[in-house]
Amino acid sequence: MKQIAFYGKGGIGKSTTVSNIAVILAQQGWKVMQIGCDPKADSTALLRHGEAMDTVLDLVRTKGNDVLLEDMVREGCAGVLCVEAGGPVPGLGCAGRGIISALEKLKEKGALEVYRPDVILYDVLGDVVCGGFSMPMRGGYADKVFILTSGENMSIHAAANIAVAVENFQKRGYAQLGGLILNRRNVKNEEEKVQELAGDIHSRIVGCLDRSDLVTEAEEMRMTVTEAFPDSRMAAQYRKLAEEILASC
Repeated sequence: MKQIAFYGKGGIGKSTTVSNIAVILAQQGWKVMQIGCDPKADSTALLRHGEAMDTVLDLVRTKGNDVLLEDMVREGCAGVLCVEAGGPVPGLGCAGRGIISALEKLKEKGALEVYRPDVILYDVLGDVVCGGFSMPMRGGYADKVFILTSGENMSIHAAANIAVAVENFQKRGYAQLGGLILNRRNVKNEEEKVQELAGDIHSRIVGCLDRSDLVTEAEEMRMTVTEAFPDSRMAAQYRKLAEEILASC
């Protein structure tokens, strides 16, 4: 079983990228589970054509220990198993602690033993890597971490901070850094800036994604690019990225 976590600055395109990769791997015959680790609980929206799903934390709040595994795990496009960790009641509680609680509840209910996924993709809110937001990097969870970034300064800054966190966990035998994913925003000297970052953190760029209107069009259709425009250049880029990620794992 391959467990892979995706981090990056908020709004960099993690959920879109992860969802496209999930569909591609599922279409190739892998049994894929995507776990959204963002309090907004929107990671799997494209996989479910915009249909919202109950989060693990909401279900635990309403049903307690009576919550069923099938309530927490729902099937999406191409058979991808969808999970949303969720977050605390707005203004109350710690979102990071919520991620810990959600992942522990899935483990308690035997999600991996029941569904036996080949690949688990964690989509993690990456501006903050303390506490629960670093949970997917820890032992028993992700083996590899990939960081999405553009050439924008704040995105690069966030990526560098995440890389430091991964390095600290790697020293304890936890997740290793798989590389950077350049999600282009067409800023000046973008690829050079990200290549420089890769050198600074002793890593590499594993894939590049163009800025494309097809991404927005597919999202308006409540689909991934891979599903809505399977023959497009953008879909081909997602497929190539999926191949590179599997090879890195």
